[in-house]
Amino acid sequence: MHGNADLIDKLRTDVQLMTQKSAREALDGLEILFRYLTLYGVMDKIIFDLKLARGLDYYTGVIFEAVLTKYQYDPQSGDDQIAVGSVAGGGRYDELVCKIDPRKRTVPCIGGSVGVERIFSIKEHQMIESQIQIKTIETEVYVASAQKNLIEERMKLCNYLWANSFKAEMALKRNPRLLDQLQYCEKNQIELCFEIPRAQLVEQLRVHLTRVRQRIQES
Repeated sequence: MHGNADLIDKLRTDVQLMTQKSAREALDGLEILFRYLTLYGVMDKIIFDLKLARGLDYYTGVIFEAVLTKYQYDPQSGDDQIAVGSVAGGGRYDELVCKIDPRKRTVPCIGGSVGVERIFSIKEHQMIESQIQIKTIETEVYVASAQKNLIEERMKLCNYLWANSFKAEMALKRNPRLLDQLQYCEKNQIELCFEIPRAQLVEQLRVHLTRVRQRIQES
């Protein structure tokens, strides 16, 4: 049996159930909970399910599970029609502290856990489908050079950018290929690449808008 707040009214009509003090207290608590959920405007995302069961040895009150409904994916088979199911769960466990506390104090507690593995599997699949790449470095500007023996010029420019609060980096090789440097920017989602054309011309930079930046501007 499952439903929304109206299910509480149906349960209150059960004479035998209402003879139990714990049942009456539970329904009173759920009534307050549903009133608060309505005030927060999330009641349409809540289902009251009497079949739900978790950790009967330590949960003492309400229990809950969070289920993904908009996206269904099975990481094992790759079938988009199979639901992932619960991605989080928890509940009330007022007597748990009492069991491990030498003084046997009763402390009201509520907690939960998140299924990080399941969520990561879904996000990974979404990224593969949409071909989204996550930027794993914070570099804002890449300093490159096409000519040989410009490592010191690249170092000077990097130092200038750092002094002005820009996150910059450069290739550590003495004479890296320009293509390799631009491909590094593309791979690591670096939007700006400053190319030093030749020695003594640091002020005449060639600014490359990498394809990453171009995609951002076009979208």
